[in-house]
Amino acid sequence: MSGRAILKWITGALLLAGTGPGAMAAEPAAKAAEERPARIATADLAQLPDFSDVKLSPDGQRILYRGRVGGKPFIAYRPLNDSNKVSFGIPDKAEVAWIRWAGNSRILIAVGMNVQYFGEEARGTYLVLHDTVTGVSSVIRRKDQGLEGDDVLYVDPEGQYLLLSIQKTIYDYPSVFRVTLPDGKMTEIVKARQPVWEWYADEAGIVRIGVGWEARKAKFFYRRAAEERFEMIGAVRPDEEDDWIDVARVVRGSDEGYVLSDKKTGRKALYKFNYRTREIGDLVYGNEKYDIDDYWLNDDGSVLEGASYTDDRDRVYWFDEAKKKQQVQIDKALADQQAWVTSRSRDGQRMLVLATAPHDPGAYYLLDRATREMAFLGALQASLPPEQFATTKAVSYRARDGMEIPAFLTLPKGRDPKGLPLIIFPHGGPYGVRDKLEYDAQVQLMANRGYAVLQPNYRGSGGYGTSFDDAGRGQIGVKMQDDLDDGMDWLAEQGVIDKSRVCVVGASYGGYAALWAVMRNPERYRCAASFAGVTDWAAILKYDRRFFSKKGRAKWEARVTGDATLDLSSVSPIQQVARLTRPVLIAHGDDDSIVPVSQSKKLVAALKKSGNLDFEYREYPGEGHGFSDPANQKDWFDRLDAFLAKHNPAG
Repeated sequence: MSGRAILKWITGALLLAGTGPGAMAAEPAAKAAEERPARIATADLAQLPDFSDVKLSPDGQRILYRGRVGGKPFIAYRPLNDSNKVSFGIPDKAEVAWIRWAGNSRILIAVGMNVQYFGEEARGTYLVLHDTVTGVSSVIRRKDQGLEGDDVLYVDPEGQYLLLSIQKTIYDYPSVFRVTLPDGKMTEIVKARQPVWEWYADEAGIVRIGVGWEARKAKFFYRRAAEERFEMIGAVRPDEEDDWIDVARVVRGSDEGYVLSDKKTGRKALYKFNYRTREIGDLVYGNEKYDIDDYWLNDDGSVLEGASYTDDRDRVYWFDEAKKKQQVQIDKALADQQAWVTSRSRDGQRMLVLATAPHDPGAYYLLDRATREMAFLGALQASLPPEQFATTKAVSYRARDGMEIPAFLTLPKGRDPKGLPLIIFPHGGPYGVRDKLEYDAQVQLMANRGYAVLQPNYRGSGGYGTSFDDAGRGQIGVKMQDDLDDGMDWLAEQGVIDKSRVCVVGASYGGYAALWAVMRNPERYRCAASFAGVTDWAAILKYDRRFFSKKGRAKWEARVTGDATLDLSSVSPIQQVARLTRPVLIAHGDDDSIVPVSQSKKLVAALKKSGNLDFEYREYPGEGHGFSDPANQKDWFDRLDAFLAKHNPAG
């Protein structure tokens, strides 16, 4: 990148001035589209972001971000006008869930790691506090607390205290503690009560709502002020009309607030809501086709500020007219990218803007309203060649039962889109998660090597409404798998791909889907590659329930099993290992706290016992549910590249 881009706020619009990310020349890109691009080195694609998850301090003077040195992740912060950073490492065998400022001088980091729980694997989380004045990091936790230790309900804007919901011991329901900073002293302010597993606070730091699950009912507890007692205001069964209204944000000092509900339209939309009477009011905002994912109030919790949803890409709808106008201006300035405000100072004068695209990992800009400029702050991966990347587009096709399946298709550059080899690349999750138009290094690797890549948002994927979500209940390995097969058939009917040259690649649930594809339908697929894939559904449900609330556990298990109608052993690779006749590539991080490495180890042991040696297995020491070391990411890309070239050559 040649220098720093400055975007000027001129006549009501942001205009590009200079060069840098977002100011790419169109002519070379058009020329590259006519030729086969050069082979992009896996070392380049395996670069992890130079920095990511950037957060602006409340006073707008410093940034907090994630980085890495020598493949090791760290957390860093620095002044905006100074490149000298202060960094500190992540505890060994830990995965960072989130980072945030607590006032201007303190930083909170939520970490997760595998722990032993009654002699078995489970995922535990806790908080780390870093003081930027003293440079000291400390752990916020009680000695005997339960597995979940990062459920922060509220952080004081000045960083003097926070509210944390934790179990005193593994045998208790969660309490809420006021934790003073930086000493970590805990004072219980809301006592545990059966059956509450989830507590919610308003923007003033008052714990207002509790939700639990008991006798197959979701029970709701509510109060308006800290001096009031909690009262049970409702108990509903799963089949009752107002069930699964998402508990949300209450307007400060009021019984009124907002909820996301799907009961009126079959898609989650935003409604006014009275928390004491539990009555849904008027529709505030909804989309005719997609769920509303989230919404938020302003900093003091008094006014609704924005809502978000995803169609082919992430979108933000601003209720505030000034912010709506600002979003239009940002979009105009970065017209070839997707851009949105990710962080801002408390006074709103400084903001961080992230701009990305499927062909560009992205860059951060600093928008300063006082100077009326938006300056390039840094690219996530500045050395990657966007002109060599393939284009991803949104598509859809009909499954065999008539359901429309949204998907994303990436075609290799410089190749005739006829009779191409295909990689089906299903996302993880599976439920509530979805693919969208965004940069994916593995997609670009496979496209660069000559493969068409299809990313189906199979039934059960998030964001498409209740009926689409419900269509995935109890359909793991069944209709959800049909959706992958039907995407292959759709592309073959159009002549885009050669149906005799198809493999499946995925991670997490996508890794499961890849393994199951070659077991269930070996006549369709030549090979499969799985990173961190689920292989034993009964075992993973047992593992998961250790850190789900009762309500969450019941919903998750009902989704997977279809209220116990799905025989999990019939769709689990480890119980169906004798069906495997195609070559598979299996890999896993040995510190994975989401899908434990035992899932892959047991499959490998079963394959060896059966005498099937047509597989490769690679275990990555120190890695979790993804890669933190570029050397390991490169190794996976190299193995995947060689595996596909051997079993499904692109030519």
